[in-house]
Amino acid sequence: MIEALLIDKEQGARQTTARFATLPDTAVADDEATLDGAMVRVAWSSLNYKDALAITGRAPVVRRFPMVPGIDLAGTRSADGRAVLATGFGLGERYWGGLATQARVPDDWLIPIPPPLSVRQAMAIGTAGFTALLCLEALEAHGVTPASGPVVVSGASGGVGSIAVMLLARLGYDVAAMTGRPAEESFLTGLGARRIVARAEYEQPGKPLAAEEWAAAIDVAGGHVLANLCARLRPGGVVAACGLAGGMDLPASVAPFILRGITLAGIDSVHCPVARRAGVWARLATLLDPAQLDAMTSEVAFADVIAAAHDLLEGRLRGRVVVRLPA
Repeated sequence: MIEALLIDKEQGARQTTARFATLPDTAVADDEATLDGAMVRVAWSSLNYKDALAITGRAPVVRRFPMVPGIDLAGTRSADGRAVLATGFGLGERYWGGLATQARVPDDWLIPIPPPLSVRQAMAIGTAGFTALLCLEALEAHGVTPASGPVVVSGASGGVGSIAVMLLARLGYDVAAMTGRPAEESFLTGLGARRIVARAEYEQPGKPLAAEEWAAAIDVAGGHVLANLCARLRPGGVVAACGLAGGMDLPASVAPFILRGITLAGIDSVHCPVARRAGVWARLATLLDPAQLDAMTSEVAFADVIAAAHDLLEGRLRGRVVVRLPA
């Protein structure tokens, strides 16, 4: 038997429900894509913004029902006891995810956890850290270096943002952390931010072209925040966009693109090619300070995941949140 968080929706209903359930272990083979996959004993998962939306039903994240949420999972492969992780690929959306004590996952979705990371630390990184490094590598691919100038990170106290700040600072960038939570200033400077930017300055409609300020940006917000970041990039600047916490619209102008030659790079961690993933994880294991990672990570009991999802959406959690699955 497996213990799982299950999201369901009655036929014709608009609202989903989330409940804990005990299911036969045969239930994890819920789709042709995972039917012949490897069985994983899940030890840790994590709580991401997308997971919180799915659990609370605030956005139509889940594509089929019933669904086990959890876009991240880590544990041991039953066949050989090897420590593995999986993120993305539609886990927790189209395929049963990590918030259950067992999962069946196609072998090529599984990444051996690189040393010196523990299974818990792999989930402290999770999709958030994986996405943060993809954003950083997009900046690097467009020629952004520490010598290019300051880089701003929106949503800096959240999962993606906090790890992005850590990574950039580790590599010597002049990092500015954008947040709507002034109380988190010491937390963010502890991660390596050299200055704090008030999110309110970017949330309102702005000019098509504003004063040149940033060499690059990593944005999790979208909406007016992303539009204003584009307007404030220096010539040749780059913004890596990976989220929509502030809205799906992009009320921007072509002005910064054609007058300053900026680049807007979209980041999709869900469909990142299999061949690239192991290298990304190896670099994360090298760059991130385990002690610093542990310090910015909080732990939630499996039984408290539903309440924690509401807390995350209300801004009451910061950094990364890991979930210990029942033994």
